[in-house]
Formats: sequence, structure tokens, C-alpha cells
Amino acid sequence: MPAPSPATATGAAPTYEKSVVRDYAETILICVVFVIFSRAFVFQQSKIPSGSMMDTLLIGDYIMVNRFVYAPLASELERRLLPVRPIRRGDIVVFKQPDEPEVDFIKRVVGLPGDRIELRGGQLFVNGQRVEEPYVKEVYRRQDPKKNLGPVAVEPDHYFVLGDHRDASADSRFWGQVPRRLMKGRALLIWWSYDEPPGTKVYKSLPELLQSWGSKALHFFTRSRWERCLRLIR
Repeated sequence: MPAPSPATATGAAPTYEKSVVRDYAETILICVVFVIFSRAFVFQQSKIPSGSMMDTLLIGDYIMVNRFVYAPLASELERRLLPVRPIRRGDIVVFKQPDEPEVDFIKRVVGLPGDRIELRGGQLFVNGQRVEEPYVKEVYRRQDPKKNLGPVAVEPDHYFVLGDHRDASADSRFWGQVPRRLMKGRALLIWWSYDEPPGTKVYKSLPELLQSWGSKALHFFTRSRWERCLRLIR
């Protein structure tokens, strides 16, 4: 048992000093709890595996997703005090794919509940008004098999989402609108970007993961896209 502190000599209740091991253990435990809480309720890390959001997001971009921003709240006071807001047109969101809820997708919201969405020659119209989309390259519209679509009414509590690379994106044009309950969060930040070839597997066995990590460590300085690191996603 640790020796009592000098305070006991004065007749006060004895106190005991923590050991260094216990102090470190408590600090580590607090950090672990904080990380688990943050990953579960505040932030999520994701990797971009395909070119469906080019050139806003590239294959090999590692992003942080704000999971708290769309959190449901019980009162108006919470809405005023907490940093949350509704989903907006133009947000880049991470969600569970309706047909494969175990898979996360990332797309841009172009239609809110009640909107009417139409594509004419690859140009987006919302409620009859043409939308300027500076993030979509014209070349990405040319081979789009769904460049003429609609008009389609967005259902209550649903969202119409599209990829910025229209020729290479599977989105609401193919598998429908996204229910609000499947929305996970808003893409916030590219924290690291690594130049990976198209077709890189998303789900890997342990040996493949180790090989992938080894390759990244070996080429960390030469294949990291430093100009994209810590870039806000818009």
C-alpha cells in the first residue's frame, strides 16, 4: 500500500498518491473512450475507392466524415446550441446504399424532399431551374447513359444524390432515392491523399492489408498527394 501523505500527521483523513502506472492507465483509458465515442457519434474515417466523385474526390483520398452534423434533436433549444443543421442541396454525404445497406457510398445531394429533378443532355434542372455545377466537367457528361432523366419528384424524407463524375457513377438515377434514415454524415475534410491505381480492392484479406500498408509506408513520401492533404470538401 502506498505511504500516506504528510497530511495524516495533522489529524486530517489520510490521502494516498496514485502510482505512475495507475496514472498512465487512467489517461490511456480516457483517450480510448474518447476515440471510441468520436468514431461512433462524431467522426468517421473513410477512403475513396472509385472515381465516381472525380475531380472533387479522387481514388485514394482519405476523408473525415462529420457524423454529428445531421443528428436528430429533441428540442428547439438543442438546435440552437449544438452545431447541427439539415441536409442541404450540394452537400457531399456518406450514406448506406439502399440496396446494400452494409456498404457506404458517397455522393452529392442534388434534390431535397419535394424537389423535382430533371436531367436534359446531362444538365441538371431542379424545380425547372438549371443548376450551375462547376464541380462537374463537361467531359464527364458525354457518355452518361442517364443524361436525360425525369422529371422525378423527390419523396418525403428522401434525397436525390448524384456523383460528380456522371459517366462513372452509380447513384439515384439507377437505384433510387436515399431515405433520411440511411444518411450517416457529411464529408468534411481530406486528411490524406495517396495516389492509388483504379481498381484497387476495398475489402482485403489480412495479407493483402499488410501488403497495402507496407506499400504505402514504402512510397509514403513519393506517392502522397500533399497538395490535397487537409483540404476542406465542397
